[in-house]
Amino acid sequence: MTSSPPTDRSDRRGVPRWLRVLIPAVLILGWLAAAGIGGPTFGKLSTVVSNDQTSFLPATAESTEVQALLPDFLGADEVPAIVVVAGDAELDAAALEGVDALQQTIAELDGVVETSPVVPSDDGQAAQIVALLDASGPSSELTGVVEELRAEVADADLGGGVQAAVTGPAGFTADIAAAFEGIDGILLLVALGAVFIILVLVYRSPLLPLLVLFTSVAALCLAILIVFTLAQADILTLSGQTQGILFILVVGAATDYALLYTARFREALGQTQSRWQATLAALRGSTEPIVASGGTVIAGLLCLLLSDLVSNQQLGPVAAIGIATSILAGLTLLPALLLAFGRVAFWPVAPTPARPRTKPEDKGVWGAVARLVDRRSRAVWIVTALVLGAGALGVTQLQANGVPSSDFVVGESEARDGQALLSAHYPGGSGSPTQVVVPEADQDAVAEALADAEGVEGVAVASEDSPSGSIPLPIDPASPFAAAAPTVVDGQVLLQATLVAAPDSDEAQQVVRELREVVHGASADGIVGGPTATAIDTNDASQRDRALIIPIVLVVISLILMLLLRSIAAALLLLATTVLSYGTALGVGALILTALGVPAMDPSVPLFAFVFLVALGVDYNIFLMTRVREEVGRIGHRRGVLRGLRVTGGVITSAGVVLAATFAALGVIPVLFLLQLAIIVALGVLIDTTLVRSLLVPALALEIGPKTWWPSKLARERAGVPAVVPAASPQS
Repeated sequence: MTSSPPTDRSDRRGVPRWLRVLIPAVLILGWLAAAGIGGPTFGKLSTVVSNDQTSFLPATAESTEVQALLPDFLGADEVPAIVVVAGDAELDAAALEGVDALQQTIAELDGVVETSPVVPSDDGQAAQIVALLDASGPSSELTGVVEELRAEVADADLGGGVQAAVTGPAGFTADIAAAFEGIDGILLLVALGAVFIILVLVYRSPLLPLLVLFTSVAALCLAILIVFTLAQADILTLSGQTQGILFILVVGAATDYALLYTARFREALGQTQSRWQATLAALRGSTEPIVASGGTVIAGLLCLLLSDLVSNQQLGPVAAIGIATSILAGLTLLPALLLAFGRVAFWPVAPTPARPRTKPEDKGVWGAVARLVDRRSRAVWIVTALVLGAGALGVTQLQANGVPSSDFVVGESEARDGQALLSAHYPGGSGSPTQVVVPEADQDAVAEALADAEGVEGVAVASEDSPSGSIPLPIDPASPFAAAAPTVVDGQVLLQATLVAAPDSDEAQQVVRELREVVHGASADGIVGGPTATAIDTNDASQRDRALIIPIVLVVISLILMLLLRSIAAALLLLATTVLSYGTALGVGALILTALGVPAMDPSVPLFAFVFLVALGVDYNIFLMTRVREEVGRIGHRRGVLRGLRVTGGVITSAGVVLAATFAALGVIPVLFLLQLAIIVALGVLIDTTLVRSLLVPALALEIGPKTWWPSKLARERAGVPAVVPAASPQS
């Protein structure tokens, strides 16, 4: 007579059937409620999103200080939009009449605080209007005003052969906002669609992918609900970039954790008839690596709080919230769903003790990989390390010193086209001057120094008495501005220097760096701001962040790995291989971007890529090495390394492909920063899962031997005998 395993009977006696039904039901209903509340906030995130670069700069940056003072001088929180009209020949009377009519129409629009007179170019082929837009409300309101302004420009009767565009800071802000519009829709659809296809191919089940995707979406809904609430309370500042990264990170991480749990649950179902027992076994086997890997990512992300840039600071806790909800969903919602559905979730290839649906460990792809690593461990790790090192040489082509704001949006950009028209007919800085705040007593000295500086077309001082809002310097006694007086606020005046070069060009940045020295030499209390200065301060802060945060992340993750693996040697091994993988991804990514005609890189990309790739790359090594450590304690080092590689190969590779696909989905958003991040992170994840975790790490572990686990007792293995007495295991 055959009886069921005692463990099954004890589980049934210990946990009443009603409780085994109630627990998953409560968890599922709780998550449905969270998704129901959090789901509608998707469309509300835009109301708390800001893409204003100056709002993310540190308070001590000169450009931030100047930006804070501008409303005192200009009378309101305003952003200039520049309407430029240009023709191939000199504008005729009809065209100029149309521009005058357009100026009057613009002045009457809601949200337009003030407009300048029509300013013709010296060559007579262009005319411009500077419209100051109210920027005191949400970014969405400013974008709406720009859209209305562009509609009026498009409908204006300007005659034939004439081009017109809306550019300037307001125009670029609107283009950036338009680029991020697809985050709530197309980004999620592409990411979820890619994940669904991969899961169907891996598991050959129509239901399981839906359960995994529901887990990911539920985790995202909860994360968005928390982030939206904190942003509404002004505890967090959210940008379009942060929003996009949050979406992708949660979908990818939650799916990864779900795959790890599912693999353990499927394995357990092949060893017991009890779904409850299988759930407990899966939780025992997956909780530690999921919590450890997620905790590693969270710790790495929170290091971003040390950044000088508020955008980086805020990404840390926002993304950490997303990872936390992913862990929670992976260890509560998915186990409850799989417990409820049982073997039906894996139909038509459901595992049972009679048909475990698992291949012999020495068969299949991962059996072959394990044999290769076993027989040629030294050759494998040397060749793999050389390949990775060769790829890392591409870092020499990396130019991460910033990109012009006109290149921030990939594809069509009216603001970029308008900037080109301006540069062709006006000084490049027309409409977007460099702003200098100095004591009134230093006005003349600083103005003279600015006027004499190379790369400066003209200097003016802000004046509320002037019809144009400013007075050209030096003041001509015979000019209409002679009677106007500069605006003085707390003993300070605002000087405006128009540059020859376009404000987002490398030439303009060099000029502004030199102007800062000129201003500081003429006035100890002078500060320099404006669009170009903002870009400079952002780039400089990003470079400082890289130098500070990357070493700290390495130290934090090293300590976590040492505690998790109880080994210094194993922790350093995993960290070194992951850093090598990051270097390879950055190098190959730089070569790809150069080939695509995008050699320059946003300075934040290497830092973000490092945090994601090192933290997430260590994730996969944690999944591998926690299982290896478990097996080493049972069957010895060599056999344990090889068995850990075989049994985790499929699930970790699947998780890596899923995460790479989700990050690649960022490329559908026409924003250069996200495109660069998508290429590097997706590439890095694939490199990590296919080369580093599959070949380099296990081969090095075999090469080093039991000392891999130093100073733990696993390092004291002798003659192939396990250093730890084997324990009963359902996986044996």
